[in-house]
Amino acid sequence: MQPLAPKPLLHAEGLAVLIGAILVYRHLHASWALFALLFLAPDLFMLGYVFGAKTGAVLYNLGHTYLAPILVLALAWLIPCPWLLPAAVIWAAHIGFDRLLGYGLKYGDGFKSTHLARV
Repeated sequence: MQPLAPKPLLHAEGLAVLIGAILVYRHLHASWALFALLFLAPDLFMLGYVFGAKTGAVLYNLGHTYLAPILVLALAWLIPCPWLLPAAVIWAAHIGFDRLLGYGLKYGDGFKSTHLARV
């Protein structure tokens, strides 16, 4: 039996996270306008590339690792702030969408060099 290739599995994992996040968001009964407004917000971390490839990769990766929304989720449990939980779910959905499309975490040699493949 031949093992499944990692790249398709990572794309499928991204799809699963995206769908799961959308279902959780629906369960929260939060604003879909807020979802649309914040869905691409993590891409603002790309602005780090203005300061060079290494700085850009560090900032991009900070905004595109699941650790970031998990930390916001933990904060949402500690602080009674009504927008933190929806923001964390939207953030996770964005990362899942990126992984589905093949965009991974960046290496310091350029934007197109990712942990999934060269984009």
